[in-house]
Amino acid sequence: MVMEEVFVKLRTLQEILSKKIKLEHEVEEIPKILVTQDELLTRLKKSFIDKNVEFEKCRASEIEYRSLLADAETSREKSEKNMDVVNTQREYEALDKEIRDAAERELQYRKELQREERSISEMEDQIGQNESLIGQQEKDLEERRRGIEAEVAEKNAEIARLNGEERDLIPGLDPEVLFKFDRIIRNKMGRGIVAIKGGVCMGCHMVLPVQFANLVHQGEEIVFCPYCSRILFYEESGEEGENFFNSEDAGSLADLDDMEDDDYDDEEEEEESSGMEYEE
Repeated sequence: MVMEEVFVKLRTLQEILSKKIKLEHEVEEIPKILVTQDELLTRLKKSFIDKNVEFEKCRASEIEYRSLLADAETSREKSEKNMDVVNTQREYEALDKEIRDAAERELQYRKELQREERSISEMEDQIGQNESLIGQQEKDLEERRRGIEAEVAEKNAEIARLNGEERDLIPGLDPEVLFKFDRIIRNKMGRGIVAIKGGVCMGCHMVLPVQFANLVHQGEEIVFCPYCSRILFYEESGEEGENFFNSEDAGSLADLDDMEDDDYDDEEEEEESSGMEYEE
């Protein structure tokens, strides 16, 4: 297979892989939409349980105060009846104290009972509202889950179709290159093969060394950008002549050669000057 066909396949494969990777990411992210609703439902259920526990405590207190109130009423009534058969002042004072104590207890228990009844009434309303809200949330969550399942199934079907296109396309391509290509696309936002124009990688926009640029121009092998690792292919920029690169394209590398030559000439001049002084 000639390299031009390889590059055409890689560019087509890039489109397929980019779409597939995007869909795979969406499939992973879609279930996270339910997290907020799940958390809200969990909080509602916890609140519902806590309210029920508190409700049961209030009911137990209500029963207890009703019993205490009944005992206080019975004690007061019994003491009041005994007032009819008292014979001495001391008995009268003792019964009177019992009646007053029972009446005070009765009043206190009645207040506590009323407080518990109000709390029970309020909690019944809150529990009813929570129960209704939980039911609605569960219904909404189930509908959303079914919608998400359908959406995920649709995206998985598209991924399967793209996998089929990928399998049809890869015969003849180097498996190692394909492995690297897939990783590059995943790491480089869907761009694994890019053009080189005027000695510049169109992926990372770095000026490439001459040897890399010339290898790409020759088109005889797969060349990876030394800076961003993308696969490079040559694309005419419209400003290049017959010579793809010259010394000007080398940039700092050519300048470095000139600097080394200048340094060498300076060293020779210094040595000659030193020799002349020594002879004198």
